[in-house]
Amino acid sequence: MSSEGILDQLAEDIKTLLKEPVGSRRVKITDLTPRDGQQCKLATRVTTDDLLPMCASLDRCGFYAVEVWGGATFDVCMRYLKEDPWERLRRIKAVMPNTKLQMLLRGQHILAYRPYMDKIVYKFVEKAIANGMNVFRIFEATNDFRNIEVATKAVKEFGGEAHVEVNYTVSPVHTLEKWMEYAEQLIEIEADWLSLKDATGILTPFNSYMIIKGIKDRAKGKFPVLLHCHDMGGTSSMSHLMAILAGVDMIDTVMSPLSFGSAHPATETMVASLKNTPFDTGIDLKLLEEPAQITRQIKEKYEKYETGYTGVSGEVFIHKIPGGMISNMVAQLKEAGRMDLMEAVLKETPSVERDMGHPPLLTPTSQIVGVQAVLNVLAGERYKIVTKETTDYVKGKYGRPPGPVSKELIKKIMKDKESDYSLRSGELADAGDWDKAVKELGPLAKSEEDILLGVLFPMQAKELLTLREKGELGQRPA
Repeated sequence: MSSEGILDQLAEDIKTLLKEPVGSRRVKITDLTPRDGQQCKLATRVTTDDLLPMCASLDRCGFYAVEVWGGATFDVCMRYLKEDPWERLRRIKAVMPNTKLQMLLRGQHILAYRPYMDKIVYKFVEKAIANGMNVFRIFEATNDFRNIEVATKAVKEFGGEAHVEVNYTVSPVHTLEKWMEYAEQLIEIEADWLSLKDATGILTPFNSYMIIKGIKDRAKGKFPVLLHCHDMGGTSSMSHLMAILAGVDMIDTVMSPLSFGSAHPATETMVASLKNTPFDTGIDLKLLEEPAQITRQIKEKYEKYETGYTGVSGEVFIHKIPGGMISNMVAQLKEAGRMDLMEAVLKETPSVERDMGHPPLLTPTSQIVGVQAVLNVLAGERYKIVTKETTDYVKGKYGRPPGPVSKELIKKIMKDKESDYSLRSGELADAGDWDKAVKELGPLAKSEEDILLGVLFPMQAKELLTLREKGELGQRPA
C-alpha cells in the first residue's frame, strides 16, 4: 500500500468510526506489569511478596489478562531471589481469582536458551496449567513457526489459551509481503489469538497500521489480533493507536510508573485515550489508581536495578538493540574493564545481526547476537572467538534464520559442511534431559515441577532445592 493509499484508507476508517457508538469496537487490554514491566525496568528482581499486593489490585481492574510469569522469571527467581517459581505462580493465582493469568513461553525452548524434546514441552505446559496458568504467549525468535506448533497443541490439549506471535524487526528480508506470509503460516496453526510482537520498540505508526490491517484481512475473522509493542523508539502510543484504527482487538500495556522506554505504553494513558470512543476499553480509570500507587512504591524500592538504558533512544532505529540486551553488553564490558568499547560494540551488533540472517532481536537471539558482537570487539577480530550459542544458531538449533547466514560465518563454524535447517529445533534436542535431571536432583526433587526446574536450569535448581531442604528459601545472598 502506498503512502497515499494509507492516508485514503485512514480517512475512510475514521469517517466510518465517527458514526459508531461508544464501546462498539471495544479494545481489550492485557496488563504486563508483574512480568514484562518489571523485567524491562527492574531486571525482574521484584520478589513475590512485593508483587502480590500489585497483583491483587490488578485483579479488580477488569483486564482481559495479566502477565505474571514466564520470560526471565524462572531463571531470576532461582538465581537471584532464591524463590521457587512454581510457588510464585500458585501464590499469585490465589490473589487473582477473577483474571486470566498469562505467561511468555519461548516455544520449543520453553523458558531457557536451548530446545527441548516435545514430551518436555508437553509436560511443562501441563504443569503450568495445573498450577494456575491460563494464557500462553508463544513465540520463536527467528519466526520459524515449526518451533511453536508443539507448544500450541499442548496448550490447547490441556485447556489453556494459545496466543501465537510473529516477531517484528526491520531488515531487507522483512517486507510487508513477508509479514503477510508469516501471518498466513500462523493462521494455519489454529491458535486462539494472533499477535504482532515488537520486542524492541522500532515499529513505526504507519507500518503498524499496514501490518495489522493486512493481518486482519487475512485472518478473516477466524482469529482476533493483538499488538505487543515496546517503546525504545518512543513511537509505541502512536503505533498502538494506528493499530486500533486498523482493527486490532487487544493491546498490551504497563502501569504508568514502569511504562514507556524499554517497557510499553502506560495502561492509564491508553485507557484515557480511548475513553468515549468506539474503542472504549470499559476500564474505570479510578480503579487504576491503586495498582499505579503500588507499582510506584515497587519502583522506588528497586530503583537500583533501573539502568540508564531503559528510556527512549532514537539510536534504536539504527542498531535495533532492546534495552535488556544493551544492559547485558554493559555488564560484559564492565567485567572486562573496557567500557570505552561500547560505541564499537553498538556499531558491530548490526553487522553480526546481518551475518546471522537478520533475526529479530529478542530472547534468545538478542543474547546470541549481543554476546558475539562484544566478543568480536574485545578480541579485535571478527569471529576469532565463536560462542557455543552462535554455533548452535548456525546449525539450526534456534530455528531457520529469516535470511541467508553469511558465508564467512558458515565456513568458520561448519568448515566444509552446509547448514541444514530441514529439522525443527525439537528434533535436535537432547533426549536425555529428563533422566539427567532426575539423576542429578535425586531425593531433592519431590514433584515433576521440581524435575522441570532441573531440566531447564540444572545448577540453579539443585541450589534452590537444597535451600528448600534446609528451610532457607527466599533468603537472598548478601
